[in-house]
Amino acid sequence: MGDLTGRTVVITGASSGIGLAAAVAMARRGAHVVLVGRDPDRLTAAVAQVTAAAGGRTPPAYRADFTRLDDVHVLVDHLRQRYQRIDVLANNAGGVVPGASRTADGFEPTIQSNHLAGFLLSNLLREQLRNGRIINTASVAHTWGNLDPSDLRGEHKAGMWKRYGAAKQANILFAAEAARRWPDIMSASYHPGFVRSRFGAGIGVHLMTRVTPFAKTPEQGADTLVWLVATPRPQLVSGGYYEKRKLIQPNPQTADARLAAALWDASMTAVGF
Repeated sequence: MGDLTGRTVVITGASSGIGLAAAVAMARRGAHVVLVGRDPDRLTAAVAQVTAAAGGRTPPAYRADFTRLDDVHVLVDHLRQRYQRIDVLANNAGGVVPGASRTADGFEPTIQSNHLAGFLLSNLLREQLRNGRIINTASVAHTWGNLDPSDLRGEHKAGMWKRYGAAKQANILFAAEAARRWPDIMSASYHPGFVRSRFGAGIGVHLMTRVTPFAKTPEQGADTLVWLVATPRPQLVSGGYYEKRKLIQPNPQTADARLAAALWDASMTAVGF
């Protein structure tokens, strides 16, 4: 993987797990890393780790809760004031949200935190990202979902894992459609694997990832993300879905260009464009 000196990389969900591991790895390669996280204490601890990896350079850090779209707008205001150019946006924030509820914005929380917030962030930073990259953290869990772009509010009451699978489908479809609509931006999604992290904390998955012997470390889970950021663009397929640094095919529904276009249009309406 190449040197990242001089590149500005914004990473959401950077206060722990894959996001933090990626931030540390990219800081060591010289990137100017910008951390975005929800929990202020974990974000402060993450800043200390990235500062050490960056040889004493303290990274900017911003708190944002992606279950509130207003937080995305505030974050964008800060980023626009500070950066004329952003080389990479890593849409990594997300997770499993239990229970049947809606966000303050009126959407099903899993689809908002995993997809709509990152979709809004990407669109609002469109100018700063020209000739840059957008990388979405997806999952093999996309095979569990049955995404309906007309039901972003969760009226159909799908189960928790079906909702998560649909959100991960959205990550892959967004990357593919962004590549078609924004050809100047290299867009991709990837599956990090089953990682020991805070993923699913509070619903039993967090403990399971800690005790399962085959679970990856956060550093291993972040490897493909760092590779997608550092690999020369001609060697990558924009709109592609990757696993273990290899281009792979998602399930047939998630490769449907018509579904990707429908999701884009529904997402634009949902976030207020």
